[in-house]
Amino acid sequence: MAKTALKGNEVNTIGDLPAIGSSIGDYEFTKQDLGGLKLSDLKGKKVILNIFPSVDTSTCATSVRKFNEQAASLNNTTVVCVSKDLPFAIARFCGAEGIQNVEATSDFRTLEFARENGIEMIDGPLKGLDARSIIVLNEEGKVVHTELVPEIVDEPNYEAALKAL
Repeated sequence: MAKTALKGNEVNTIGDLPAIGSSIGDYEFTKQDLGGLKLSDLKGKKVILNIFPSVDTSTCATSVRKFNEQAASLNNTTVVCVSKDLPFAIARFCGAEGIQNVEATSDFRTLEFARENGIEMIDGPLKGLDARSIIVLNEEGKVVHTELVPEIVDEPNYEAALKAL
């Protein structure tokens, strides 16, 4: 079990982020059009998983915007934004913000993703949602970087995630 915090109050996750050098499962996320995006669809590409509680919070929205800006200049890299938000909310946000360079998805159908990768919050007011975290995969699908953001209201370390590529 790992720990994060929400405005200084400790929040536990169901486990720990995957180890560097390990592989994660072939999860299927739900896209805005209700279609699926499997991690195996991205084989041969570098992948940044930008994971957060909800796009309807300011820090989560900022992380999507910042990765959207960065993704436009990344070679052979896909940024997948993942939350428990319904695809309709994600589509509304991305449409209003002009988000086009990232894959904004939901893991609301793929509960094992958050559980198996240690990011489901198991207590606190956001219990059941994904903790703000980053998982970076190389072209072979191996984990090369992870971050569980210590304070949920803070942004992830974008520079460290991009450097890991």
